[in-house]
Amino acid sequence: MMTDLRRLLSDVGRVHAHLVVAANIRLRNDLDLSLILVESMTVIAEVDGCRTHDLAAGLGMTSGGASKLVDRLSALGYCRRLPNPGDRRSSLLTLTPAGRRRLAQAGQALNEELERLLGPVLSEAQITEFARALRALRAPSAPAAPAAPPRGPPGR
Repeated sequence: MMTDLRRLLSDVGRVHAHLVVAANIRLRNDLDLSLILVESMTVIAEVDGCRTHDLAAGLGMTSGGASKLVDRLSALGYCRRLPNPGDRRSSLLTLTPAGRRRLAQAGQALNEELERLLGPVLSEAQITEFARALRALRAPSAPAAPAAPPRGPPGR
């Protein structure tokens, strides 16, 4: 009998929500940060020559939303916008030394929290296989979600 895929979707959504809430609580309590700020800092640290557009793509959000995150990180002293020598219309994003230190602290806190939540339930081999499966689902060759249908006038 095939796995109930609708139930799988529900379970994945609920586990995701549980992990995000737990991660946010830990980050707020330990470092006064949110998971979205940590994820933003991670993208900036990992993408060479990161621009706001790259941050938006990395987080799956609009450029406007990413720009607001950069504003917040800049106000906290964790990120700087530098002139982009290749395109005067955009800036390059870089973490400050304080931002790199805070990201390292956040990474440690997240690793501890996720180990606390996942370790008692999944073996190291299961976690590794689960991570592999998720990467495969996120890969560019994975089937994409269908485009939203065009919006028309109500009642049509």
